[in-house]
Amino acid sequence: MLTYVKFDDLAIPDTPACRGALEVATRYHSPSLLNHSIRAYLWAAAYAQDSGIAFDAELLYVSSMLHDIGLVAEFDSHTVPYEEAGGHVAWVFCAGAGWSPERRLRACEVIIRHMWEEVPVEQDPEGHLLELSTGMDISGRRTDEIPAEVRKDVLERYPRLEIAKEFGVCISEQGARKPSSFAGQFVRGGIADRIARNPLDA
Repeated sequence: MLTYVKFDDLAIPDTPACRGALEVATRYHSPSLLNHSIRAYLWAAAYAQDSGIAFDAELLYVSSMLHDIGLVAEFDSHTVPYEEAGGHVAWVFCAGAGWSPERRLRACEVIIRHMWEEVPVEQDPEGHLLELSTGMDISGRRTDEIPAEVRKDVLERYPRLEIAKEFGVCISEQGARKPSSFAGQFVRGGIADRIARNPLDA
């Protein structure tokens, strides 16, 4: 359980790639989706710090900023799941940032795996953290593992706005168009109800 991590402990990496990813997310995401992406990084960083999980902060931050880019109209794909579309966007972005082919692939993997039911931390710590943190932010799963003070500070700085409504619409639309995707599975599994019951919106 998190007991001592403070908001000021959650350093956001300041690299050209991180600044560029934030610029892309700010340009293409709605305010709600942008704040969700930032919170996803912060929840992940807080959990990792307290749990002793070593992670690549730049890789996790860039992946967090771009993990939902496949939901926006400009990058939406009618042929592949949105997380795969986002992974391709991230690969291209990271190529432009000068990352090695191996590191570009890692960003793609982390984004695709955030939709998995579980990502083993020993296999992919960044994928594990992003899968966990996005679940926290969208459905409220395991939010009790983030201390109240950190939750309060993050939500004050990056409010939830209309994320529940916006994401609910997006995931339902993705599921209807791509029923065999994880989005389709989540819709059939009742994600709308979980979103509505998210304690972060209480």
